[in-house]
Amino acid sequence: QVQLVESGGGLVQAGGSLRLSCEYSGVTFNTNNIGWFRQAPGKEREFVAAISWRDGSTDYADSVKGRFTISRDNAKSAVYLQMNSLLPEDTGVYYCGQGRSSMLVRFISGYRYWGQGTQVTVSS
Repeated sequence: QVQLVESGGGLVQAGGSLRLSCEYSGVTFNTNNIGWFRQAPGKEREFVAAISWRDGSTDYADSVKGRFTISRDNAKSAVYLQMNSLLPEDTGVYYCGQGRSSMLVRFISGYRYWGQGTQVTVSS
């Protein structure tokens, strides 16, 4: 049974940092990627970052490029999202998802399993 669990969210002031974790079980990641998405109140879920399990390549939304870093730890069965220089517009629920293929994609339908999400709130 596939399970993804996010953690690490919280309340932080603008300019601060948070590190999100996505721990997974019951999943074989040798061909699929992991992505982070976020959803602000009243808005659709949007792509944030993704990492390929095949070669470790990464992709970032323009809005977070240079501020966020996605990484993985195979031994711990985890993917991380280091978020620096946070802005109020980064506020939302952050979700990790397992991709359907080894290609890095930015659309929601490209992911098939999701965690329950972790809340990130950035105050101005």
